[in-house]
Amino acid sequence: MKSYLFVVLLFLFWIFLSGHLEPLLLGLGVASVALTVFLSHRMNVIDDESYPLHLSLKFPSFLVYLFREVVKANIDVVTRILSWRRAPISPRMIEIPKSQETNLGAVIYANSITLTPGTVTIKLSNDNLTVHALSEEAAGELATGAMSEEISNRVFKK
Repeated sequence: MKSYLFVVLLFLFWIFLSGHLEPLLLGLGVASVALTVFLSHRMNVIDDESYPLHLSLKFPSFLVYLFREVVKANIDVVTRILSWRRAPISPRMIEIPKSQETNLGAVIYANSITLTPGTVTIKLSNDNLTVHALSEEAAGELATGAMSEEISNRVFKK
């Protein structure tokens, strides 16, 4: 079943990227998708976490949340750069607990932290994440675990 969904998603993605619906190009797209699926199947890379389709409908609400967080962090970083005397930069490394249960959740969490300006996930281990934060306030906000909770509520909660 996963292979069929993989074929459909790849072909739709191919059409979206190409933007052409001529028969020759559609035929080349089918050949390209068929070759990709054949090679993926031979390499055994289509597994349970390749593309979790059950998360597709839930993920957009998390993207809206993440976009808001990125905008807020951008404003904070620009404020710190332009008025460095009033809003000092105080870089620090912190370790926060990895509160996500699945590997996919942990990767989404680590990447969301890295996408937010002023913070970078340095290391992801079994128990925690090591994060470099540009300011004490950013480190404190990460330590609350609000972003991890949003991932759990918006992406993985049924």
